[in-house]
Amino acid sequence: MGLAIKKHGLADTVAGYVRRPASVAECERIRAVDRATTDLVPAVDGADFVVLCTPLAQMKGLTERMLPHLKRGAIVTDVGSVKEGLVGELEPMLSAVGVPFVGSHPMAGAETMGVSHARADLFQDAVCAVTPSRTTPPGAFRKVEEFWRLVAPKPVRLTPALHDELVSRSSHLPHVVAAELANYVLSPSIAGNKRCSAQTDFAIPPASRRGRRRCGAISLWPTGGTWPECLASSSRTFRSFATRSTRWTKRRLRSFSKKASNAATPGVAKPAPRSRSAVDGTGRWRLFCPGPFGSSRQARLGQDRLEQAW
Repeated sequence: MGLAIKKHGLADTVAGYVRRPASVAECERIRAVDRATTDLVPAVDGADFVVLCTPLAQMKGLTERMLPHLKRGAIVTDVGSVKEGLVGELEPMLSAVGVPFVGSHPMAGAETMGVSHARADLFQDAVCAVTPSRTTPPGAFRKVEEFWRLVAPKPVRLTPALHDELVSRSSHLPHVVAAELANYVLSPSIAGNKRCSAQTDFAIPPASRRGRRRCGAISLWPTGGTWPECLASSSRTFRSFATRSTRWTKRRLRSFSKKASNAATPGVAKPAPRSRSAVDGTGRWRLFCPGPFGSSRQARLGQDRLEQAW
């Protein structure tokens, strides 16, 4: 964040609050900020604009410590991935001392953490949700939106509740599913619940090929980090996914089992394929299985979206 602000010339001075003394030297070495400190008070004293870039569980405590030292008229925002609960907690606290809070969430990041991995272009081409409430001062919202327009050029205005619903599907749910899938693969029930020592060798690729979802910073997810807030805000999405995916999986498994049985039984005609060929007349690759998209029209729409993503 500091590198991005300095790159775009958005502040005369950028101060950074860090947890460890070693991080002060790192910040100075890569010039991530103009002034780094382990003391919160001088970092926020007199600041016009404050960005909370910590795990969600730490934001309320930091805000309480900042309150006496924030100047009236300053603006506070954040980069947290859960908005409704956070806005409900921080907005009343800050508005009581004349400081508006405008929630925001840039959809950017990496599996690495720490100042040594900072990049000035992290937010380039990123979508950023800005989540004002009904009581957000219009002027404060415009300033936060303009800030993100210069740092991450695609700000999107959403209500805190809608943001949480959308992000629970696109981010929190895939994180949970990926983590549970990895846990399942690495804890197989083989030979009477005895672990197979070779499983790890076949399941974990080299670090250079690991996906971000499975290798994210551990400190963001345990009890003291971001995990509880993400689970609480995403519970409805998780329940819906569990119900729909279970039904779809059962249908597909029954279908695949029947086809496999027919293919293995002499004299039984194999069912004619229902899907189009792998490459259609336009030369585009097509999916064989409609999947959980519902109707054939929805299936085509789903295929198009997946092809765009690929």
